[in-house]
Amino acid sequence: MRDETSLEQRLEAMITVALEPVSAAELADVLEVETAVVTASLNALRDEYLEQRRGFQLTELASGWVMQSSPDVADTVSRFANRDVSHRLSSAALETLAIIAYRQPISRAQVSALRGVNVDGVVRLLEQRGYIEEKGRANGPGLPIIYGTSELFLDRLGLAAIDQLPPIESFMEPIEAALAVADHIINAGADVEAS
Repeated sequence: MRDETSLEQRLEAMITVALEPVSAAELADVLEVETAVVTASLNALRDEYLEQRRGFQLTELASGWVMQSSPDVADTVSRFANRDVSHRLSSAALETLAIIAYRQPISRAQVSALRGVNVDGVVRLLEQRGYIEEKGRANGPGLPIIYGTSELFLDRLGLAAIDQLPPIESFMEPIEAALAVADHIINAGADVEAS
């Protein structure tokens, strides 16, 4: 009996049941076809889903291809997924994760210096959740462990590589605004001394 399923059907089925992102090379190996053929089919499927405005999309992440919900329905999916669930990160954990993401590789001591508080517990939490991982040791006293973000971090943000993070400047006030605030503080201090 001849197999009449298309390559696209088989790719859809495998990616749908995969628990983790799967690379085009792994899919090609299972299907016994060239990786370039699988990549072309995955790109065609991705474009087809986007054109049809489905509730899901095929996305290539750092560690491979995955089916995920469309950003168009993110609010609905978030409300559904977060019912009675409290796995959110604290603001301290988010701040620490942002510092590690933008300054990696970085040691705990360096993160603590930037945050102004001890981050040992937060770093352990982020490492346990799989968002950061050891990247080696720094040259210096005690050879401290240096950390960077993991593939899971990239996958959760929907990124293929760390250089796809938005520039840090996009979250900050323009330098002129910061200088105006500093001038205001200095002038307010001078007014208090003068009175």
